[in-house]
Amino acid sequence: MVLIGTVLSLLSSLGFLRFPDVYTRSHAATKSITLGILFILLATFLYFLFVHDQVSVRLLLGIIFVFLTAPVTGHLIARSAYRYGVKPSGAQDELAADLEKAKKRASALDK
Repeated sequence: MVLIGTVLSLLSSLGFLRFPDVYTRSHAATKSITLGILFILLATFLYFLFVHDQVSVRLLLGIIFVFLTAPVTGHLIARSAYRYGVKPSGAQDELAADLEKAKKRASALDK
């Protein structure tokens, strides 16, 4: 499990270097790196459980913390990049038209 986690982390690090924009880079960070870290932490937890007959609450809390916070962080980074006008490379922006319609409806309701 440690080797699988290490390979996943290495591949996502390569994705960080190779991907062209913030959106695909945050995808690599939230998917592969999170999964790699979870594999490594789970392997450590299982080692202490079966070899030392100890249940490590700290490792369980670390697994839960990484599992919950890493995807949320990646989403917030992508959302803030979009709101600051960072354009996705090679992709059509389908959200812009919907946002313009929502702004027009909101301004019409305010009047």
